[in-house]
Amino acid sequence: MRVLDLSRLLPGPFATMILADMGASVDKVEDPRGGDYMRFMPPKGPDGLNPVFGMLNRGKRSVVLDLKQEGGRDALKKLVAQADVLVESFRPGVLDRLGLGYDELKAINPRLIVCAITGYGQDGPLKDRAGHDLNYLARAGVMGFTGPTDGAPQVPGVQVADIGGGALYAVIGILGALQQRERTGEGSFVDVSMCEGALSFAAFGLGLRAGGLVAPRGDDMLMGGVAVYGTYRTQDGRYVSLASLEPKFWTAFCNGVGIPVRLDALAPGPHQPEVRAQLEGIFAERTRDEWAAFAAEHDCCLEPVLDAAELVDDPQHQARGVFAGGLGTMRTPAAPAGEGPAPSQGEQSETILREAGLNADAITALRDAGITR
Repeated sequence: MRVLDLSRLLPGPFATMILADMGASVDKVEDPRGGDYMRFMPPKGPDGLNPVFGMLNRGKRSVVLDLKQEGGRDALKKLVAQADVLVESFRPGVLDRLGLGYDELKAINPRLIVCAITGYGQDGPLKDRAGHDLNYLARAGVMGFTGPTDGAPQVPGVQVADIGGGALYAVIGILGALQQRERTGEGSFVDVSMCEGALSFAAFGLGLRAGGLVAPRGDDMLMGGVAVYGTYRTQDGRYVSLASLEPKFWTAFCNGVGIPVRLDALAPGPHQPEVRAQLEGIFAERTRDEWAAFAAEHDCCLEPVLDAAELVDDPQHQARGVFAGGLGTMRTPAAPAGEGPAPSQGEQSETILREAGLNADAITALRDAGITR
């Protein structure tokens, strides 16, 4: 499967990274000015590049094309004729104004699948509004569920909307479109809104509210409302996570630490601060590693909170081969990581353009015009 990736930064490249991990051939189409500016954004590694760029774009190829010039648009159309999927992350209407909208591309290749990843989708009053992960989470209501009852909504430590709401839903949509193409022989347009994708991650809280169970932020069972589902500081200043929501797991924990089993600890209520204070005292009696050893003996849904430096050496991740060559080679589950480093900008321009049918003179003309390099 051949994928053209016109996207930049995180959501689109993450989606095409997954497709590359699954065996697709992915060609990044970059403009001759900045290209994918994730390359040079801080923080930078020893090679002067952002290490996240290296992870997201490993095993891909890069071709430079200036789509603002007719020669660049014509060259892209030749690439489209041979492609299965095109992924883009421009604001709605940008490719249409360039004469590269879905209808124009479909006329060239009726089997082409175009996936557009945007903040708010292709229509609606916010379709042209700029935004980032935090904005999409706010508009989707996800942040309304996140944080303590008496405090501000909390900024998550991971990009839920970019990756979960954008990249993963893009892959799902593309795979669905490929399956549809197998039946119909025709491609389709996949409209991915990161805001709407993020909204789906609030399914638990939305389900409760749909059933009339309305609670302030931080009071629901899975959102900080019960002490048996939370994180606790250990004797050595590190943290563990406890999620003993079911009676059997809570009983196992209580028996393991030698305290009476009080089942009211599993339900929200005014007694929760008392339970939480008791657990804080218990967890402060042992180090994080001692609690990890405790979890190995007692089936109670208790796990250490690992930092990034510990992930590669974690026995579970090692057994599963999650990091085949270090943090930057995190692989897609059940698929090998894409091979090879991320390409330099335009590294395979000539090769890709030759594969599209352009001869040496045509490529030289594009290079002389500053359309490729």
